[in-house]
Amino acid sequence: MNVSLNWLKEYIDLDQSPEKIGEILTDIGLEVEGMQEVESIKGGMRGIVIGYVKECGKHPNADRLSLTKVDVGNGEDLQIVCGANNIAAGQKVLVATVGTTLYTAEGEAWTIKKGKIRGEVSQGMICSEDEVGLGNDHSGIVVLPDHLSIGTPASEYYNIKNDYVYEIGLTPNRSDATNHIGVARDLAAYLKINENNHSSIKLPSIDSFKIDNHDLDLDIVVENEEACPRYSGLSIQGITIKESPDWLKVKLTAIGVRPISNIVDITNFVLHELGQPLHAFDLDQIKDRKVIVKTLPAGSPFTTLDEVERKLSAEDLMICNGESEGMCIGGVFGGIGTGVKDSTKNIFLEAAHFNAKWIRRSSMRHNLRTDAAKVFEKGSDPNLTVYALKRAALLIQELAGGKIASDIVDLYPNPIKPVEVTIRYARINRLIGEDIPVTTVKSILDALDMEILEETESSLRITVPTNKADVLREVDVIEEILRIYGYNKVPIPNYIHTAISVGTYPDNNDVRNNLGDYLVANGFYEMMAVALSESRYYTELLPEVLDANKLIYVNNTSNIHLDIMRPDMLISGLEAILRNQNRQQNNIKLFEFGHIYQYAEEEKIMEEARLSVFMAGNRYNQTWLNHGKEESSNYYSLKTFVEHILDKIGINNYQKSPTESPLFSYGLNYHRGPKSVVEFGQVTPSILKQLSIKGEVFYADFNWKVLMKGAINNIVSVEELNKYPSTRRDLALVIDNSVKFDDIASIAKKTGKKLIKEINLFDIYENEEQLGKGKKSYSVSFTFEDFTKTLSVKEVDKVMNRLIQEYEQKLNANIRR
Repeated sequence: MNVSLNWLKEYIDLDQSPEKIGEILTDIGLEVEGMQEVESIKGGMRGIVIGYVKECGKHPNADRLSLTKVDVGNGEDLQIVCGANNIAAGQKVLVATVGTTLYTAEGEAWTIKKGKIRGEVSQGMICSEDEVGLGNDHSGIVVLPDHLSIGTPASEYYNIKNDYVYEIGLTPNRSDATNHIGVARDLAAYLKINENNHSSIKLPSIDSFKIDNHDLDLDIVVENEEACPRYSGLSIQGITIKESPDWLKVKLTAIGVRPISNIVDITNFVLHELGQPLHAFDLDQIKDRKVIVKTLPAGSPFTTLDEVERKLSAEDLMICNGESEGMCIGGVFGGIGTGVKDSTKNIFLEAAHFNAKWIRRSSMRHNLRTDAAKVFEKGSDPNLTVYALKRAALLIQELAGGKIASDIVDLYPNPIKPVEVTIRYARINRLIGEDIPVTTVKSILDALDMEILEETESSLRITVPTNKADVLREVDVIEEILRIYGYNKVPIPNYIHTAISVGTYPDNNDVRNNLGDYLVANGFYEMMAVALSESRYYTELLPEVLDANKLIYVNNTSNIHLDIMRPDMLISGLEAILRNQNRQQNNIKLFEFGHIYQYAEEEKIMEEARLSVFMAGNRYNQTWLNHGKEESSNYYSLKTFVEHILDKIGINNYQKSPTESPLFSYGLNYHRGPKSVVEFGQVTPSILKQLSIKGEVFYADFNWKVLMKGAINNIVSVEELNKYPSTRRDLALVIDNSVKFDDIASIAKKTGKKLIKEINLFDIYENEEQLGKGKKSYSVSFTFEDFTKTLSVKEVDKVMNRLIQEYEQKLNANIRR
């Protein structure tokens, strides 16, 4: 939210520096994220002075141009060529002298230079309204009153003052500070308590408000009182739509609001002044002169002011006409049919208090984050609507003419009263950590307009103003007291409390950090995705991946597309890979520690911790060492890291099975009985295609709970180097393509028992002509060792012969001799 210092000064006397005001705002919980000096008019009219046209004649070489002599008060008349048709001798005008910088409507700067126009020297420019930033009129030069002194800077005449605008990071609980008067109230309270400044807030007067006639009375019906507890409105006839005056445009522009027209600008002005959103309808477009506040059936079409047709939800509160046709999404955005246009003559002005939850959901549902919706979703003041209507109506009469043509209709069946809260002095001092005098507490409450209803020796019963929608409990009031008292006044204690805690072994964080360090050292980057995902991935794009009944839906009003808890780690990683690929980062190695969520049996929610690892693109980035020899990441690249992770954890006793998950086109499942330790392999290409991911992706999904159980038994053992020599023997086996290396290794371990220490596959040969169809040749080495003696040739041969026999019988292998 942007707050203008000049605007604040209209409601409270402030003599502090802009920097000091920024510090105070931060002290009272309105965190200033930035402050900038803003020129009320681009360029501040520097170099522009009031001049007197002494002579005005036709340009000798151009009929449409005038040749003038202008006195700008420096003792030397300037010859200026002017193209305006309203220029005349004897006028007081605005003159941009040589060297002055002006700005186009798009904000581009250009400089006045001495030059020749159609052969005549021109020493400046006589300006129109749009050329100096006063408006959009370019029909002629600005003609000023005769009494003005020649040479007076234009900035003095127009009272051009630079403003300071604070960017405030407004938290959701500060419904009272969504507007300038709300911020001014906080400033006044702080200054009263901390700087003995007793300036009171100067509210705009509405005393002159009166009803002129009843020509445009409307019938108003509120059908949904839960969504709309209060609805107020009035009619104004005979207005003129035109450009807003400079003072209003300057105020809005300073806080980043684009001026549109006088009526729209007034509603925006009142919103940012009082915190009450308003909406103006073209009254002549309201059918049957009736307004109905209701919901419409789900799927009803409605075209908003941005000319987009939207499908309504049954929970969108609508402002409808007498035929129940939508005119506005209540509190969010207006409709194209009843919006104020240049031809509008009569308006119906709405000021309502809407239910914050209803507005928040509609705003997020349709992705319409309007200023009005942001105020309503924090909680507007239900008792401000009529005052805001009168304030806006008077401004409209001042800037657009017109008459008040109806009574103020105010439907408020269940008035919202100030909340009553009991606060205890002991509780205040305990939570704040400082003994605040009772008199100070009462002064702060008075400064915050919190009336004391009842007082005892130990407590106070107070009322909370209705503009503080989030202040409902004792602790909330104590927070308000602390804000005004001053956070910096609370002393920092000079002692600390500690407690000895004993953690379980192994420590979860230690194991995570250990594995994370290993992966980072090998070129991986840790990613952190949100635990939310989109249901459409599993219901539309990839229905075969997961049973949709296992999805856990959430009511996410902030980001409605993220509507489920993620059921796996894959989609989060693929989204990260796609984001990187879209930014020309193709060699990707990522890992994430996270959780997945699914419905298990009997609708119990299952939450499991996971470690996911992803590889895509080349295994290594291109360098001078591997130029032209880039190695793509592949299944075996990932398998290496998977097995290293298991080694670091201390898990080595597991079974291996082909993965049956539809997430993988091929891969393995390392498991202990029915419990999977890790599944890994190549991600199914059809999944990648649905997400527009290029190339292959390899993915490993570790069950963290099983990993941690393995880590409990991870005992590091140390043994001396064997002083007896080892012996190596090689075998070349011609086997069926269906035989895996694990089958060969498993037989070797059972046969060789304690003597075979290492089994290694060092070559694969495939040649259908030489080996036969469906055959392949594995070259396998076997390393023999005995820690008690040197193995004899006879002992080694005995084991090798048994191995050959086992391979021939169980694997139908042919030993190449």
